[in-house]
Amino acid sequence: MKLGGIDEAGRGPVIGPLVIAAVVIDESKLDKLRELNVRDSKKLSPKRREKLFNELLRVLDDHVIVELWPDEIDNREGTLNDLEIAGFIRALNFLKVKPDVLYIDAADVKEERFGENIKRELKFSPKIISEHRADDKYLPVSAASILAKVTRDRAIERLKEKYGEIGSGYPSDPKTRRFLEEYYRENGEFPPIVRRTWKTLRKLEAEFRERKGQKNIMDFLG
Repeated sequence: MKLGGIDEAGRGPVIGPLVIAAVVIDESKLDKLRELNVRDSKKLSPKRREKLFNELLRVLDDHVIVELWPDEIDNREGTLNDLEIAGFIRALNFLKVKPDVLYIDAADVKEERFGENIKRELKFSPKIISEHRADDKYLPVSAASILAKVTRDRAIERLKEKYGEIGSGYPSDPKTRRFLEEYYRENGEFPPIVRRTWKTLRKLEAEFRERKGQKNIMDFLG
């Protein structure tokens, strides 16, 4: 029996892509995933995830990775959940090896609804198990989470080569906030690698404008 898993990385950041990974593995190979100590990517160090990435590619029967960049995220129709569902469907339909059972890490508050919305557009008919925290419960989803996370981490590293230190891309990261503020102060706008429709970005923009205004006043008085 072929088992599938699908997960994403980078749903919340303000910088960089949302990455979706779908994997397929034969049930007989699950022990190999256990031997590799495959777990939810959030519970692994970056170094360990990188090593597992290449090892997983040798074990998996098939995999597909989809990257959704800020322009696609900002130009979406509907909610972020709608975009994620469409991305999941795209990745799954690209699989050459189709799973008999598909485990999904559900983003919707209603787990089953998330799975049903995906199943409706699939070009094959697996048994679907859609649950919250599936990346921590089912090995195929754990494997998918590692592929997605490493792919996003690599994308962030490539952006750093071009833009310098941008941090993790999360608005709570001081390095990310510093980069955004400095870029905005120098250019009067944010770089094309940000998700402009994010509420957090608009809040940061208002904050930066206020600081800039205060600085201009101080310079005038100074």
